[in-house]
Amino acid sequence: MADKESLISVESIEASRYVGKNKTDSKLPCYFATGFILFWVLLFFAVVIPFFYRLPTALTLEDAQENEFIAERAYKDLYTLSNIGNKLTGSKQNEVDAVNFILGKLAEIKDNLQSDYFDMEIDLSQASGVFGSGTTLNVYLDVQNIAVKLTPKQSSSQSYLLVNSHFDSKPATWSAGDAGFMITVMLEVLRVIATTKQHLEHPIVFLFNGAEEIGLLASHGFVTQHKWAPNCKVVVNLDAAGSGGREVLFQSGPSHPWLVNYYKKYVKHPFATTMAEEIFQLGIIPSDTDFRQFNMYGNIPGLDMAQITNGYVYHTKYDLSSIIPRGSLQNTGDNLLELVRGLANATELNDIEAYKTGHAVFFDFLGLYFVNYSEATGKSINFGVAGAVLIFIFISMWRMSAVSNASLCNVASWFILVIIVQIISFVLGLVLPIVVAYGMDAFGLSLTYYSTPLLVVGLYVCPSLIGLSLPITLYYSVQRNEKISNAYHLQLALHSQAVILALLVLAATAYGLRTSYIFVIPLASYMISLAFNLLTTLHDRSYAWTGVLKLSQVIPFLYSSYVIYTFVVVLTPMGARAGSASNRDLYIAVLAAVGAVLSFGFLIPLINAFRKPSLVVLSLFLVTAISLYLASSTQIGFPYRPKTSGQRVAYLQVRSKYYEYDGTLSKDFSGYLFNFQDRREDTPLKGTKVNLTGLASIKSECEEHMMCGLPLFDYRYVQNRLQSKFLKRDEPVQIPEPPTTLTKMAKTNINATTVRLEFNVTGPTYLSLFIKPYEDVTISGWSFLSSHLAKPPTAPLPYHIYITHGIDITPLNFYVDLTKADGDFDVPVLQLGVSGHYIQSPGDEEAVKFASSFPSFSILAQWPAIYQRYIF
Repeated sequence: MADKESLISVESIEASRYVGKNKTDSKLPCYFATGFILFWVLLFFAVVIPFFYRLPTALTLEDAQENEFIAERAYKDLYTLSNIGNKLTGSKQNEVDAVNFILGKLAEIKDNLQSDYFDMEIDLSQASGVFGSGTTLNVYLDVQNIAVKLTPKQSSSQSYLLVNSHFDSKPATWSAGDAGFMITVMLEVLRVIATTKQHLEHPIVFLFNGAEEIGLLASHGFVTQHKWAPNCKVVVNLDAAGSGGREVLFQSGPSHPWLVNYYKKYVKHPFATTMAEEIFQLGIIPSDTDFRQFNMYGNIPGLDMAQITNGYVYHTKYDLSSIIPRGSLQNTGDNLLELVRGLANATELNDIEAYKTGHAVFFDFLGLYFVNYSEATGKSINFGVAGAVLIFIFISMWRMSAVSNASLCNVASWFILVIIVQIISFVLGLVLPIVVAYGMDAFGLSLTYYSTPLLVVGLYVCPSLIGLSLPITLYYSVQRNEKISNAYHLQLALHSQAVILALLVLAATAYGLRTSYIFVIPLASYMISLAFNLLTTLHDRSYAWTGVLKLSQVIPFLYSSYVIYTFVVVLTPMGARAGSASNRDLYIAVLAAVGAVLSFGFLIPLINAFRKPSLVVLSLFLVTAISLYLASSTQIGFPYRPKTSGQRVAYLQVRSKYYEYDGTLSKDFSGYLFNFQDRREDTPLKGTKVNLTGLASIKSECEEHMMCGLPLFDYRYVQNRLQSKFLKRDEPVQIPEPPTTLTKMAKTNINATTVRLEFNVTGPTYLSLFIKPYEDVTISGWSFLSSHLAKPPTAPLPYHIYITHGIDITPLNFYVDLTKADGDFDVPVLQLGVSGHYIQSPGDEEAVKFASSFPSFSILAQWPAIYQRYIF
């Protein structure tokens, strides 16, 4: 029996040797290679795209069930709320009309309350406060919150679940998506819960806050001052960076992974990724949410979810209810309703500190299934997969040496050579799209894909695929090894890709990146296919093993392209509002490169299993060349379109006045201050009707004057000031009422070296104070947040006090204590600038005429503003 087994073993090895050495010509015809690539492209468009945009059927009032979310009712509320108009904090539309609308809806819900099950309390409150945010100190006065507490009658729990969103708007938008959508979803969820017979363990607080857009103000007021805030243990925060589509879970915890377990258990339509959480916390996204305030000032963990589709209309006049599909409301409503019900019965709310254990890794697969596990489990999985892959690669190489006429050392030496080639491929796959992005930017052609996203494929994906395929294809065209077959060489290339990914997984995991799971998915799939091929004879039968490999890469391809497409959808519109200093093409290029490497890393080398693989590489070059031509030389590459994807043009109608130490007015000038939102700045406007002759940089003014001597509105204006431009006008800008005034009320000596200056400031809803002492003077105290003085701004920036009024505009009194070693205060010691912004005013006749001259693809955000600089 033993002799027979030995004979069979020898025969199988000999047969394998024959296969390995003599079937190198069993490659498929070259046209199959093109079909192979097209298959994966079609898979993306046939599966990933439909699932990404898939929405549930919206329920109508005719479908109404006692305990279901009805999208039609929510849509009617959204239509009414949106049509109130621009709900800027401090405006009548926000402080009166929107508040009355929400209170009216809450009254209707209370009238239909299941009073045997719940008590419902409605609280309208105003809050005033101050907090630091970067280099800015935010001061807010009388901003409004509408809080509703739904208390189960059978419960004695003092642990509340908080659900939050905001109803205020950015300037010049009706804010249907951001965040009227979430407000009306909350109203419908509250209605369903309050009118349904059900038992809940914990009270629920629904917070409709009226001041989020200008600095996250109302949430800060609630969490630091409201009577219910100390009892809120978990928050579900709802916001938007787009309009319509599915809401994504992009922040969790922190340090409460059990929350993600509830998301998995109760959410019907999951859409989430740890990758979004880590990218958002890097500051790449030019936005923030109330979630920060609840975490920072209330130590409240939770879940942060937002709309992300169609970010082109975000914060613009086109953010209307008419563009939001009702299926989107149904999607978010279904998810929020079940999630709130689940969390309102969570035993963890009784003692959340007991469940504070690390972070979670989470992601969904095409919205069909949700995966989550703890960070510790993720580390075990990552290290285990990486280690197992390396072991299987060693076994594979041992099999190659046993089957071929080569020693293990000989196979290893070839493997090292292939690894070098594959590293070159890997680097080129990442670098070539970045080179294209830099090149396009150098020629003033940024954002060519903005209105034609398909250009991303030709401009960035194809160069990445060229980088991945060219070195290995050249290697196989010149390598001659009679001992190791071409099929084995191709396996060595894939092993090399696996080694690179395994090292990346180990490094990322050791660094603490939970996003490393995106490398583990293709790596684990390759490990499974390799293990299967090793357990069968497929490993040694020419290219037979490629079938299992292709099959194993379907799921990694679908997931990798799905998650990368998600970020392309999010970041592409953001490129037009990230400021002109930032080359956002690089972000898209890097995303495309990472997506290509993850989706095609184990697939693109397989073109060498076909005849003439160079034709595939040439085809990729051709697609790239055509895309470059379309982007640079045709209207297809022009970034902007009217209504659907316009250019955001932000500018102020400025009047600046400089008052000297003796009180005389030394300078009074007017013009338009442009804070360009995208890389192309004013280039798209050239050749249109708008006259920008004389537009010039303010960089020299910024070097000479405090805050450039201009009414810089917020931190975005401050950050982008060196890229901003000014267009002078002869006619003085007419500033609306009420006038912006700064009055010195008193000067008091505190001691021999310290003096107190007291001031009164009045003006419109939005004011800023710029405070800068002279070099030999320090600010030792003031009436604002004293701890902020310990973090002086980086020169040449002054202290920036940003003041927002809510329902009432009242004069603000403040003081500044100045300390000077010699005690001489009869000389200039302080520069103090005040700016007033009249955001809802169209401006004077000349300003209105100027605004009307902009092309149809321009989306304007502009208003009158005054700046007055004083020296004391």
